[in-house]
Amino acid sequence: MNPYIGHGSQLYGIEEHRLVGGKGDGLRLLEVNNGNGLEMTVSPDRNCDIARLRFDGVNLSYFSPCGYAAPAFYDREGTNFLKTFTAGFLTTCGLEAVGTPCTDEGEELPLHGSIANQPAEQVCWSEEADENGKALVISSVTRDEVIFGRKLVLSRKIRVSLDRNEIRLTDRIENTGDRREPLEILYHMNMGYPLLDEDSVVSIPSVQVLPRNEHAAEDLARWMVMEKPQAGYEEKCYYHRFDGKTGSASIWQPKHDVGLEITFDTQELDSFVEWKMMGVRDYVLGLECGNCYPDGRDVMRKKGMLKFLDPGAGVTYEVKVRLFRKA
Repeated sequence: MNPYIGHGSQLYGIEEHRLVGGKGDGLRLLEVNNGNGLEMTVSPDRNCDIARLRFDGVNLSYFSPCGYAAPAFYDREGTNFLKTFTAGFLTTCGLEAVGTPCTDEGEELPLHGSIANQPAEQVCWSEEADENGKALVISSVTRDEVIFGRKLVLSRKIRVSLDRNEIRLTDRIENTGDRREPLEILYHMNMGYPLLDEDSVVSIPSVQVLPRNEHAAEDLARWMVMEKPQAGYEEKCYYHRFDGKTGSASIWQPKHDVGLEITFDTQELDSFVEWKMMGVRDYVLGLECGNCYPDGRDVMRKKGMLKFLDPGAGVTYEVKVRLFRKA
């Protein structure tokens, strides 16, 4: 017990709030503060994804014009996902599909799947200690289970260090049904202003960079160069391949001396996407590790890249985020 303080939240902690009004009315939000400059907002009603991320008061994430939107406004038809795509720092794409809407073996699949619009259950948080030190830990369960269809359960832990400005996100996905299920996941992490602008330094130490289409290929040599917002900008996507077990991507803003680094296991998350969108108000850089590319589940199946989970089987994915200064 610290004799200098009346309540632990003077230094760090987690507080639960609810939004009032607009499309976000009723949404639960967890405001997290680690006492060392890391602050973030977690949205339990949207798979415990991370809506906002700040470091020493500087915003790091992109927040789309949609703003907060409750799952009740989600429309899975075609690309209507975009009408409630808050983006935030993390939107989890999957689990039945990632990327382009398509029909795969008779199943109509929406843009980026539906898990990000599923409310999490059994959400709780605690202060814990392990070999990595003390941390605030948020635990949740999101069930993507339907009658006569897929039955997948995502158990998530978000570990926020109290000693360092680091986040460790661990997802365990299990097939609770009786049939083999396709499994796609993409950790759609979105960098925004003022971390992101034309002076940002982006580093992705990949061994190969492939443009998604001819439009992206025209600017392949400048995949790492950020630009000022431009009217009518058409998005560009690049697929990065890594050599070795650990993949990483970072962005540093010299004007504020704040940076962010993402690391992940390339054996489990073997597909990395850079989404470069330099539009007016649609100004965002996606640094996205996953087990597939966003070309549609049918394309992944044809290319032999589609992953599956057998009945009773599970898989664990882990992504680490480190906030830093160079000075």
